[in-house]
This record gives sequence, C-alpha cells and structure tokens, in this order.
Amino acid sequence: RKRKTVTVDMKEYALEAIEESGMDITRNANTPAKANLYIIDENAELLNADKKERFHSVVAKLCYIAERSRLDIKPAMSFLRTRVQKPTIEDWGKLKRVLCYLRGTIDLHLTLGADTLTKLQTWVDASYAIHHDRKSHTGGAMSFGRGVICTKSTKQKLNTKSSTEAEVVGASDYLPNTIWLRMFLEAQGYIIEESLYYQDNESAMKIELNGWRSTGSKSKHVDIRFYFIADRVKSEKIEVHHCKTEHMVADFFTKPLQGALFRRLRDIVMGVVPIDEVFAYTKQERVVKNVSFDKTASKPDSQKKI
Repeated sequence: RKRKTVTVDMKEYALEAIEESGMDITRNANTPAKANLYIIDENAELLNADKKERFHSVVAKLCYIAERSRLDIKPAMSFLRTRVQKPTIEDWGKLKRVLCYLRGTIDLHLTLGADTLTKLQTWVDASYAIHHDRKSHTGGAMSFGRGVICTKSTKQKLNTKSSTEAEVVGASDYLPNTIWLRMFLEAQGYIIEESLYYQDNESAMKIELNGWRSTGSKSKHVDIRFYFIADRVKSEKIEVHHCKTEHMVADFFTKPLQGALFRRLRDIVMGVVPIDEVFAYTKQERVVKNVSFDKTASKPDSQKKI
C-alpha cells in the first residue's frame, strides 16, 4: 500500500510445471531462450507419444504463466506454443531451457503500479523476417509507470518486404489494444489526457502519421488496411514519438535477447524498476584515441539488477 503497487506471483504453479515435465531440472539458465529460438530443424526427431503429451501440457501451463505474471518468458512461449502439434527433440530442449530459467528466477514476480492513470505510454516494435519462413515478429507493451500490461509477442501473419512494412504491420496489429484500454478506462471514469506511442523506425512513423502520402517506391504496395493507423492516431489524439532502440521496451517481446540487454529490459518489464529507467539509460561510450571505445567504462546501475 505504501508503494501503491500490486504484485502477481505464480511461484507454486511454475514449480508444478517443472515437476510435471519430468525433466532433470538441476541447473539454472540466464535467459529463457538461446538466440536460435526461432530456428527450426526440419530433420529433428519427433517426440514419442508420452513426451508429446507432456510437452503440450507443460507448454499450456507456461503460456498461462507468461500471460499472467512471468512476462519475461513470453517470447519463448509464443514460439513453443506453435510447436505442440509436432514437437521435436529440439523443441524439448528449448522447453527445458525455459524451465531452467524459471528455476533460477523462481522468486521473481510481476510488479504493477501507476504514477497516474491519465498518461498512457505504448511501445511497439517488430523484428523483420526473423522466423524460418521469413515472417516478422511483433512486440508491444503499455505502462502507466511501473511494469507493463497488455503485452504482445506474436508472429506476423503475412510476409513483409522491408523492416518499415513490418513495423507498420506491427503497429496496426497492436494499436487496437491502446484504443481498447483508453475506452475501458473512460468507462471507469478515468480520462486519458496524454497517450504516447513509441516506435524506433522513422519511415514507419511517417506512414502511420500521413498514410499513403508518405509512401514511396518501396512502400506503395503496403495494403490500404494498414493506413487506418493515420486516421485513428488523429481521432484518438495519440502522439507518435520516435524512440531510440535502447529505449524500446517492446524489443523485449520481439526476439530472444541475451546478456545485459535482456536483464535491463526484464527489470523494467517485470516492474523491478520504474518504467522511467528505460529513458534514463544511455550507452556508456567514451571516445579515445584512434576513434576506439573505452572497454573499461563502467556499466550503468540498471544493468546490474538481478
């Protein structure tokens, strides 16, 4: 009550999923997935009937956990849930990685809070052609000040020809969430006075603000249904802002991040630190002779969390 936050903890359910898997989970993992998460080996051996059933059941449990409290495993689960029909030995190993990560962070929980209910911040990002069939992946999140809500980590349903188009498709897929939340809060008596929509692709922003008038030779093919963004941005009074890549919270939900970047964004997504920490972060680079970077520069405190 003093911090005006709420925590969501599903520790017991996570332990139940680990036990049900029947795997030997004795080691911890630093991240829920390796960088090769979206790569599929078509020649990998299929799981037998018993393991296939366990795989399906455990993935279902973890998807529920990923939606409700453990947002940090959502990108991994968005992929694994597409593999339940024909899971392979490779998929079994990727599931084990998620469980090893959960074991090592079993006490981590989601913390949500609001600095104000009149200012809504939205982040949308897309990883271009990252899947084996060359489709892109959309990530999105919103926040009122602590932790994120209404998160999205989904493979796009169509192939795009450029990163700009992928970003526009991602924004089109996620924008209804921002509109819905505004309408929901309005029905509860809270009026959104400031709605900020962050993206890190300036070409996509121009299309979203101006519609077909900002299309060029490489973007004339973009389907007209994605131009509704320009109309809704005006009618909803949404402010579209450019966001530096290192400040893009939604990047967490588009790909399996690793190392310090994963830990920094995880702390922000899970509400360990306030959402403002993402804007306070700057790359610690110092130019020295021969235009090289000082590798001994200290890391920011936000990279030292957990």
